[in-house]
Amino acid sequence: MNINEYILKEIKALTPYSSIKQAQELCESLPISHIPIVDGSKLIGCFAEDDIQTIENENDVISNSTYLLQYFHANKNDSLLELITLFAENDCTIIPVLDKQQNYIGYYDLRDILDLFVNSPFMHQNSETLIVSSSKLDFSMSQVSQIVESNKAKLLGLYISRETADQVEITLKLSSDEINEIIQTFRRYDYTVITQHEDDFYLEELKDRANYLKKYLDM
Repeated sequence: MNINEYILKEIKALTPYSSIKQAQELCESLPISHIPIVDGSKLIGCFAEDDIQTIENENDVISNSTYLLQYFHANKNDSLLELITLFAENDCTIIPVLDKQQNYIGYYDLRDILDLFVNSPFMHQNSETLIVSSSKLDFSMSQVSQIVESNKAKLLGLYISRETADQVEITLKLSSDEINEIIQTFRRYDYTVITQHEDDFYLEELKDRANYLKKYLDM
């Protein structure tokens, strides 16, 4: 998959000498959160739609409002997950893309990137999703891989889905017919298993004991 194929140029970047009216009309005609502002081939910043609509003098030029510009961009060699992170961090629907010389070459659209991610093998390959947590001091990516592979399973991918000052939460996609063995191995290594699986014998045993105790107390 070549992500660069999804770099778009349909929306023409504005310049510091474009008028506020041009920016407002562009935002009104398209569902975009930001407009790239480019001087020559260099990205000056991104003009947020929310800020554009607050400017009353539509004949003014953008260069007089550069203090409102936000600066963020993607690089041409960024990965899919890096792009998703950029979209989330900047709360935007388009991200300017720069080449190795830091020249503006186009932009990514959030809808295209999400479609790529949703339709990727990582999401669609026949697999199990397992979420575990560990203390930051004890977490080791190589150990996680070893736990999965020692149970004759394949680790298709993983990422840190949540992080606090002391803990990390890891989401794994794996291929295995013996998910229960993997779950028990993670517990033996002091990982907390967050996701619940129907064939998690340990949880089923606890559930049975709880039901028995409830019946005993109700007698």
